[in-house]
Formats: sequence, structure tokens, C-alpha cells
Amino acid sequence: MADIQRNTYLSKLIESRHNGMIKVITGLRRSGKSYLLFNLFYQYLIHDGVPNDHVITIDLENRLNKSLRNPDTLLHHVLDLIKDQENYYILLDEVQLVPEFEDVLNSFLKIKHLDVYVTGSNAKFLSKDVITEFRGRGDEIKIRPLSFKEFCSVKSAPMDQLLIEYLTYGGMPQVAQTDNVTKKADYLKGLFAHTYLKDIRERYNIKNDDDLEDLINLLASNIGGLTNPTKLERAFLSIKHKKISADTIKTYLDLLQDAFLVEKSVRYDIKGKKYLDTPAKYYFEDLGLRNARIGFRQTEITHLMENAIYNELRLRGFSVDVGQVFVDDRVDGQHKRATLEVDFVCNHGYKRYYIQSAYILPTEEKMEQETASLKKIRDEFQKVIIVGTPTPTYQNEDGILIMNIQDFLMNENSLLL
Repeated sequence: MADIQRNTYLSKLIESRHNGMIKVITGLRRSGKSYLLFNLFYQYLIHDGVPNDHVITIDLENRLNKSLRNPDTLLHHVLDLIKDQENYYILLDEVQLVPEFEDVLNSFLKIKHLDVYVTGSNAKFLSKDVITEFRGRGDEIKIRPLSFKEFCSVKSAPMDQLLIEYLTYGGMPQVAQTDNVTKKADYLKGLFAHTYLKDIRERYNIKNDDDLEDLINLLASNIGGLTNPTKLERAFLSIKHKKISADTIKTYLDLLQDAFLVEKSVRYDIKGKKYLDTPAKYYFEDLGLRNARIGFRQTEITHLMENAIYNELRLRGFSVDVGQVFVDDRVDGQHKRATLEVDFVCNHGYKRYYIQSAYILPTEEKMEQETASLKKIRDEFQKVIIVGTPTPTYQNEDGILIMNIQDFLMNENSLLL
């Protein structure tokens, strides 16, 4: 199996060299943080001419380095390896195993020719706010599971077959490197149960996690659906016959986001140019984990495709909201207000795109249904429909860009005309 190239993240590490901050690689467990730092970035530094002895790598999970888990021992060990005033690179893996690691890293920052990079796992480094530990001197680089393009780079099969595999088993690197579907499924189920849920229980001292697991299952069964804690509270009562408060559900939703398992996309009133607090949509960062969670039973292509598009947009650096267009009509002489949805309102700096996900557009009626909300938006930003069936990219008479999902996922510039 060929090495998996993570060029997006490698470029971010390269761009952040010597910026005076601690580079903290965060993200979903087993998504390739250590591989990125110790393989790809290390190789880049060596090929760029950095001497071997000026790249200090320490795997703190390795028992041979157990003594270095003492903060003072680690600090002095690194300082003893520095022999001159040339630039040194410090790469630390699983730094959360060191008590008071924040003080150690902030001590490194005081030495101008040290450039520090760290990864971490389990409870401490699952938190999205880990950067606050470094008093404003941390530069977070969040790594995600493999994109479809990265996934395809190490596979050999027809593109449509690979897309189905990706939508079913996701982009965790370990999964991409095996073709045995039983091993894929077992790995994902075990990862969810014995790693992610264990981490959340330990971090937040959750004794009885049945409600948390039930909430995950409800979210997994409803990707692409608008929901909120109150609606989920009612769902628990009607489906699970359990009473769990909306406040507890909100807390659990925050924990799942903090652990990088799901992301929340809020509603945005496009015409009114304001955010609407609830309800919202929740998408899974990895579809394989989502599917494994519910036993690979609910694999509706429309929902999986929508989640995959969301993940790709986030990978490309867009903030992604759920668009709402409120339309006033008169029906039989009476005033009616309708709400039309735009799947994704995507913003990145001055760029904005409005995107609909539609698996198939077999009729004019279906085309009209999918374009209705887009045609009500009167600004100059690009409107796009991404379809799941093979079709050449074209722009229709309303200026709406139509493209297939394979072209969208394989080309990071696919939204540009």
C-alpha cells in the first residue's frame, strides 16, 4: 500500500514554521496526526536540508521514553540536545502523557531558535479549547479523516465503486488500507466503543453512558435533519421511552463536538442576513464511524452524500451554515409565508457559495424543486447543485452550476468557474 499523502495539512505545517507559536495538531483519534508529524513533516524537513540532529523527535507513548514523561526530565533532555544557535525542530507525540506539559512547552517558546510541534490524544487533547492552555501562543492545525481524493490516492478501483466504499466505510486511514469489509466494520465499531466513548467518559466522568450512546444513535439516524435538544428530548420519550432533559442533551451534544465526532451547522436567514438559533443540523466527521454506529443499516445515499459534501467543504476551510429563504406568497387571496432551504451556505473570507445536494435530477419538476430556493437569492454569489449521478459540469440558464459529486470531491477548485 502506498503512503497516504496529506498535502493540505503538510502545507499548513510548512507555512507555520518559525511563527513563534506552538503548533498543536488536534483532531479525531486515529485520523493520522502522528503519521503527519513523524513521517510526512519529518521527511519534508530532512529533504529541505535540516540536519538530522536538528530535528528532535520524541514519541512519549513509547515505553522506552517513559522517563521523559517527567516534565523536568523532558525539558532538560531537549535542552541537552541543543548544541548551537541554528534552528531546531521539536516534534512531540502524545504530549498529554507529561504532567504540566503546558509549562514545558511554554518554556520552549522562550528559546527563539526552537520550533515546537505537538500531537496529543485521549481526554486532554480531545478538547477543542486546548489552545487556551498555551496562553494565546498556540497554533491549532486540525486534521480530519481522509478526503475522498486522499482516499482514492491509495486505492485502485473504478471511481464509482470507490465512492460507494468511501460513503460506506469512511476515511479513517486504517480503514482505507484494508480491502476486507469485515475488518473495516469491526475496526470502526471497536474504535467508537473502546476509544471515543472511553475518552469522553474519562474526560467528563460520565458513569452511565447509555443516554449518551442513545443520543449518538439518534443523531446517526438523522444526519441532514434539523433538530435541537427539545426535539431530541421528545424523541427520547417517544422512541426510547426515556426521560432525559433538554439541558442534558445539550451538554452531550457539546461533548460530541468537543471530541470531534460531530459538527453542528446552524441556520442562516439569507435574505435577513442573520443567524437563527435553532434547530440545527449535525454531521459526522467520518461516515464510516456513523454507519458502524448503527450497524450499517441506514445507508441512504442522499444523506451520506450530503454529509460527505459538508465534510469536504469544511476541509477546504469554509464555514458552513444551513440556509433559509423566507418567501411571501398569496394563495387564494391569503398571505402565506413559505420557508425554502439551501443545504449549505459556505463562507471563506470574501467568497460565498450556495450549494444544494441532490442525488438525482430525473425530471424538470425535480430540477425546479432543487433550484427554487437558489433562484430566490438575489445576490451575485455562485449557486451550485451537486448531483450523485454522472453528468458533465455545466451552467444552466439561471446561472446555476451543476456538477457531479465525483468532480466536486476530486478537485479542490471545482467550485470555481
